[in-house]
Formats: sequence, C-alpha cells, structure tokens
Amino acid sequence: MSAAKDLRGMPSITITGRAAKVMREQLQRRGTPQAKIRFGIRGGGCTGYSYLFEFEDKEPRDSDFVVVKDGVTVIVDPKSMRVVDGTEIDFETGIRGHGFRFNNPNVQDSCGCGESITF
Repeated sequence: MSAAKDLRGMPSITITGRAAKVMREQLQRRGTPQAKIRFGIRGGGCTGYSYLFEFEDKEPRDSDFVVVKDGVTVIVDPKSMRVVDGTEIDFETGIRGHGFRFNNPNVQDSCGCGESITF
C-alpha cells in the first residue's frame, strides 16, 4: 500500500486510512479540526535524525508538499521530502502499545528504540 511516486512522478507519501482516522481524532480532541499535521525530519537522536510529527496551525508554504487523506492534511517541507519520499504513515496497535509507524524505504539504519534513523 506504499507509493514511491504519484502518477505525475512527483515525490509523495502515503497515509493509511487507519492513520488518517487517528490524526483526525487527535485534531478534534485538540479542538482544531482545521489544523494540519507537519511531517518531516530533524537533526538529533542517537543515529543522526528523528521524525518530526506535530500539529501545524499555519497554512502550508508555497514550497511545501501537501497530502490530503480522508479530511486530514499532512504537509512536508522540501528538504524533508528528499528523505521521506515513498514513506507510508500507518497507525499500529499491538502488544507493545500503539502509535504511528513510518515505513520509510530510505532509512539505512535505526537505533534500538526506533526513534532515531540514518539515511
């Protein structure tokens, strides 16, 4: 269910229906259903980078990539898109808990806790 490029060959990410549902619920609980989710990469963590996944109340910049799934808008800055292109954002529940999972084909290594990544 992952898509590396959209039909026009543009960089893209895929959001599963389950992930979009949880994002929408979190935005509702926050009281800002019109807000967006900013997804990207920031420096830090034990292997060099970590994911950025936070609420965004501002409108996307002209250079941002915008993905809409089931009423949820996810925005990605161009620098981050170079390393998250092809990523599937999913939400998992299981014996070890629950949370968003980023299935990124560009990751070369990650730390034991899974919070830090290398490209």
